[in-house]
Amino acid sequence: MNRITLCFLVAGLLTVSSPAKPPNVLILLADDLGWADLGFQGSKDVLSPHLDQFAAQSVRFTDGHVTASVCSPSRAGLMTGRYQQRFGHEANTPPNDQGMDLKQVTMADALKKLGYRTGVIGKWHLGNADRFYPLQRGFDYFYGLREGSRGYFYNADREDKPTSNKRIERNQETVAFDGYLTDVLGDQASQFIAKESEDPFFLFLSFTAPHGPLQATEEDLQRFANIENPKRRTYAAMVWAMDRAIGKVLQQLEDSGQADNTIVWFLSDNGGATGNGSINLPLAGHKGIKFEGGIRVPFLMRWPDKIEGGRTYDQMVSSMDIFATSLAAAGGDVRAAKLDGADLSPYLAGTKQGVPHQTLYWHKLWFSAMRDGFWKLIYVKDYGYALYDLSADPNETTNLAKKNPQRVDSMKQSMIAWKAKMETPRWGEAMRWFHEHYKNHVRIIEQK
Repeated sequence: MNRITLCFLVAGLLTVSSPAKPPNVLILLADDLGWADLGFQGSKDVLSPHLDQFAAQSVRFTDGHVTASVCSPSRAGLMTGRYQQRFGHEANTPPNDQGMDLKQVTMADALKKLGYRTGVIGKWHLGNADRFYPLQRGFDYFYGLREGSRGYFYNADREDKPTSNKRIERNQETVAFDGYLTDVLGDQASQFIAKESEDPFFLFLSFTAPHGPLQATEEDLQRFANIENPKRRTYAAMVWAMDRAIGKVLQQLEDSGQADNTIVWFLSDNGGATGNGSINLPLAGHKGIKFEGGIRVPFLMRWPDKIEGGRTYDQMVSSMDIFATSLAAAGGDVRAAKLDGADLSPYLAGTKQGVPHQTLYWHKLWFSAMRDGFWKLIYVKDYGYALYDLSADPNETTNLAKKNPQRVDSMKQSMIAWKAKMETPRWGEAMRWFHEHYKNHVRIIEQK
């Protein structure tokens, strides 16, 4: 064997034996997006061409849920892969001295330990104080706002004052921005992806869109001039801008040659809100309550290297599964992480039978819900229980509690046992939210 042949043989062996690079992980999170407000979800007036194309390449979870029907606790469940009630993050909008429990291991913590570079761009909403800052929670890079919402244009006299928790920051430095915020966040995410690095990346792109205030560019508004309702018109323009930003990010991923080995997730933090022009139909309910319109969201996953796309998955899944699935793909120990989420990969690959979750639970202060397969139980303080069979009644139109007292009691006991394992809420909410959400729950339960 001559020297040249030996060199080629050694090079070939090294190529074969070198471990594959762990996948990048990209989460695209919308804010207060309605169930019906994307093209691939059936919308005719709200347009989303880039997400429609992405959905055609992805696994679409038709029974995908978040852990809360409001922003902050939903994000806590997503970032920790655990029920946020376990660490008292039950109510929305932490006070300035509160935030996501510092003892919790975040998805960024876990992936950074495995050699990932980590970034969050956009809305944080998991604590305003410096000790809760993203750079203290496993992220190397942050560009965005600490609090829950803000205007979409730079305003030095209001949100962008140096003392505002809604100002835009880059790694704790206050920065000005030009243009429309949704586009700016997309540009920042594209730059993060384009950065040359030997390390895999985890990027959490957390849009404020289409959460209020309802603001859009004149150009985008003109595109939807055919929509007569001004609120709906502005909302459609905001979703269009988000879709445009996502298209740019996905194109950057493609141009960088990393698309096939990147797990990309898309979902909303909760259902559409009552005041932003969104539509959750045919699901019942909306943001803030326990009907499916508040907690079931558009939910996609794409990973071309490992998971076949262009299909639906109809079993119940949760946003908590994003942590578990991504950690397993990165080579981490899911069991040791003690997550409530499940690794979805073996179910999607067909190597594991059964369902990722037989039961899921939701609870915030005065209202609770649980799923046991297709059965759904809702509890409303000072009212009682409602029961639905989602296999026959996915839109929760018929309360079956009186006809199925044994099932109600069984699920009630499971719900009580689950709650007993949770921590007391670390902060609360104004009683006006109880009255508002009580009214909305009862209105739907008692519909004829």
